[in-house]
Amino acid sequence: MILTVTLNASIDKTYTIESFMVDRINRPSQCRTVPGGKGINVARVLKELGREALATGFLGGSIGNVIAQGLDREGIKHDFVRVEDESRLCIKIVDPKNGTQTEINEPGPTVTELELEALVSRIDDLVRGCDFLVLSGNCPPGVPADFYAHLIRLARKRDVRAVLDASGEHMAEGVKAAPYMVKPNVSELSELTGQELCTVEEILAAAKSLREYGIEVVAVTMGRSGAVVTDGGQAWQAVPPEIRFASSVGSGDSFVAAFLDSLLRGDSLSEALAWGTAAGAANATTYGAGFCSKSSIIDIRQGVTLTQIA
Repeated sequence: MILTVTLNASIDKTYTIESFMVDRINRPSQCRTVPGGKGINVARVLKELGREALATGFLGGSIGNVIAQGLDREGIKHDFVRVEDESRLCIKIVDPKNGTQTEINEPGPTVTELELEALVSRIDDLVRGCDFLVLSGNCPPGVPADFYAHLIRLARKRDVRAVLDASGEHMAEGVKAAPYMVKPNVSELSELTGQELCTVEEILAAAKSLREYGIEVVAVTMGRSGAVVTDGGQAWQAVPPEIRFASSVGSGDSFVAAFLDSLLRGDSLSEALAWGTAAGAANATTYGAGFCSKSSIIDIRQGVTLTQIA
């Protein structure tokens, strides 16, 4: 089983508005409301792939109730810690005519020290016997910078491989705890290493440099250019075929889900990279995070180009 942690779960409302304009009345042609947050997205795709997953994290207030109800409707297993403050609402406006995507994301609930301790205790119980602990997404107010690092060390004590997909100080502190795998995008890796990364060679060199922390696998997603993965020695790049693009929201989470699913099937790192890339591209053909179908992932996998680059 895979345990996913979403510290800042949300209700995601995605509006499709052609020719979206500011300071105007805009009327959506489509509206979709679903539980959101990176760990929830990962669990959604794992469920679609037939892999057992459990989502945990924080939920609060009436929005937290709506998130839990939405997860129940989707059949996504969950065991969240309830907090006093209200969970967040995130609004995404997709303009297919102009190819733009506008996001308005609330900061989320302010979490207390007692609530943090309750989640640590819950994860310590839930993670036992899991194959992976996935820590992904930003953190709500009140969560210390080293919280992910603390959970990574907890997972190691339970002989569970931790996967980190975060940004900013939470990523910077998390890598110091030596998770099994990190999955930044190019922007997050640039921020982490303190240098602007433009070419595949620069991205790969930065990814390999993380080996000094004891991280075994670094996978970097690069949008339409696909992704690279390295174990510090060998490295591969996967490039997806041309797709009809809809939205990139959740593509990184879909990548993580399919990548880990492939590893659990016994595939090599390069094959896991190909499946992760296919899932990220499949997600980009849909509106809503993590709603790619297994059949679309399989179809796109046939067109993924995989190359060893080191």
